[in-house]
Amino acid sequence: MDTIDIRGARTHNLKNINLTIPRDKLIVITGLSGSGKSSLAFDTLYAEGQRRYVESLSAYARQFLSLMEKPDVDSIEGLSPAISIEQKSTSHNPRSTVGTITEIYDYLRLLFARVGEPRCPDHDVPLTAQTISQMVDKVLSLPEESKMMLLAPVVKNRKGEHVKLLDSLAAQGYIRARIDGEICDLSDPPELALQKKHTIEVVVDRFKVRSDLATRLAESFETALELSGGTAVVADMNNPKAEELVFSANFACPHCGYSVPELEPRLFSFNNPAGACPTCDGLGVQQFFDESRVVQNESISLAGGAVKGWDRRNFYYYQMLTSLAKHYKFDIETPYEDLPQKIKDIVMHGSGKEEIEFQYMNDRGDVVIRKHPFEGILNNMARRYKETESMSVREELAKNISNRPCADCGGSRLRPEARNVYIGNVNLPQISEKSIGESLEFFQGLTLTGQKAQIAEKILKEIRERLEFLVNVGLNYLSLSRSAETLSGGEAQRIRLASQIGAGLVGVMYVLDEPSIGLHQRDNERLLNTLIHLRNLGNTVIVVEHDEDAIREADHIIDIGPGAGVHGGQVIAQGTAKEIMDNPNSITGKFLSGEEKIEIPKKRTALDKSKLLKLKGATGNNLKGVNLEIPVGLFTCITGVSGSGKSTLINDTLFPLAQNALNRAEKNGFCAL
Repeated sequence: MDTIDIRGARTHNLKNINLTIPRDKLIVITGLSGSGKSSLAFDTLYAEGQRRYVESLSAYARQFLSLMEKPDVDSIEGLSPAISIEQKSTSHNPRSTVGTITEIYDYLRLLFARVGEPRCPDHDVPLTAQTISQMVDKVLSLPEESKMMLLAPVVKNRKGEHVKLLDSLAAQGYIRARIDGEICDLSDPPELALQKKHTIEVVVDRFKVRSDLATRLAESFETALELSGGTAVVADMNNPKAEELVFSANFACPHCGYSVPELEPRLFSFNNPAGACPTCDGLGVQQFFDESRVVQNESISLAGGAVKGWDRRNFYYYQMLTSLAKHYKFDIETPYEDLPQKIKDIVMHGSGKEEIEFQYMNDRGDVVIRKHPFEGILNNMARRYKETESMSVREELAKNISNRPCADCGGSRLRPEARNVYIGNVNLPQISEKSIGESLEFFQGLTLTGQKAQIAEKILKEIRERLEFLVNVGLNYLSLSRSAETLSGGEAQRIRLASQIGAGLVGVMYVLDEPSIGLHQRDNERLLNTLIHLRNLGNTVIVVEHDEDAIREADHIIDIGPGAGVHGGQVIAQGTAKEIMDNPNSITGKFLSGEEKIEIPKKRTALDKSKLLKLKGATGNNLKGVNLEIPVGLFTCITGVSGSGKSTLINDTLFPLAQNALNRAEKNGFCAL
């Protein structure tokens, strides 16, 4: 069947329309906003295509899929399984990035695990394999008579009951194992939960450190390394919290002995405890109480309310500040901005170890004197935020919290071991921070030799293809580390479009919602070529679109109108671009032919140079200290190629700054307004 035949479509404002659409073509549905384009494309065609496909599955499979409501239509024939790519945020999960949702990051993890070169963070030399004699020497250098045990890790954070493994270890003569941190007898092992991750380490030897143990230790290490596949752990039996020694027959620094566990893909995942930065848990940011948010108004005094909750209306905290002012000899009535910086630091961060005499008044009105250090307003808020069980208190304190890049991982989200694995001269965080266009150039120019080239060949092919798809839909400016929750609806839609091209499906009906939105004309051609490629694979591509280039490029155009809402819902014209232009009833055709056009005003409102909104030093994302003047009371347009920084300048800089000036919202990437 070469067509999709719709009879009697009445979804929303559609007026009982009959329509024949050619299959395996690029179809553009256009018309006034609210005329019924989405009702036809998404709520009729896609809804029915998806509903029929789901109904064709077994009852067991259907329970995992949501079934869309049957559209109000008499009949639709010639439908294919449908995929909708709408304009909506991909994810609100702070752990989702462009790299993870496109699956490129999964291939990068695999690449670094298989061909990455670990280096010592202190000496910047490649890690080499440790010999058994080096391991023995390290253990013998420990304090004499230290009671230690040698462990062989056989399971690392893997789900399962592991019954056969535990039985096998017991049959081999091993008596004990450390399972999830607890020493267990292998003759009576604990029952492990099937769906939980477990770590199992076999106790190979227990000993007290003595100089005559070299031969015994060498044999024990040999056994442990063979059992675990190259890794051994030495733990202090008297102090379970002491740092354990990890030995690897694979990688270690020849100068300091720094070693890393076997390189596995999970080591490079910030969503896995094995790879996530322990300080920020893989989020890349840390929350902190921000002095600029805590101090509401620097022009008033502490007593007058510069810090909410610490003024004279809150007697307990006001007493503390009064005693503090008496000790350091400053006036609590002085405007906060006029206080010496040293005093500001003490008020915010505390007095350190210096004890101060505080006077408190109890419920009976008696004055109680106590001497202790002052913890500081910021530390006080952090402690209360952590300890309180009151949601209202937490919500009130949370107004003073800001985010900053993690001090340990620098925002890369990964633990040190993962950050010190390189391919060439770059590590995984450096690749993630590159733009997609720069990443593609890097991988196209990457040359590996020998066995590494053979191992990486297929992985690199997948990475390059996915990066090319993203470049082709105009997303070359995004970085793989960009948080998914910061993407616009159009960017999220084009990412899903690129993923569909990578899937290589044939015989599918794709329905898209204005994929060109937010794109500069320079990038439009690449997007259209992508849609044409999707069509050429053997798919029907239906696009709701207003863009002139997309309309002219379409194989078939459907013009919905004539008006919006109850005045729309009719097919005004359909056919090729020429047929639409020749139709006197089509408003779209009149604009395409040039008969109608948007008139440019001949008279402009005069610029008043005394009324300018001035932004200085904007540095958010890719902005390079931008200074901006926007006339007040005029219609101002911000334009530029995709990814040039328009949204960063206005949405992420000017708007938050204006919010902060009005109601203390969060500052981001600016110096002054």
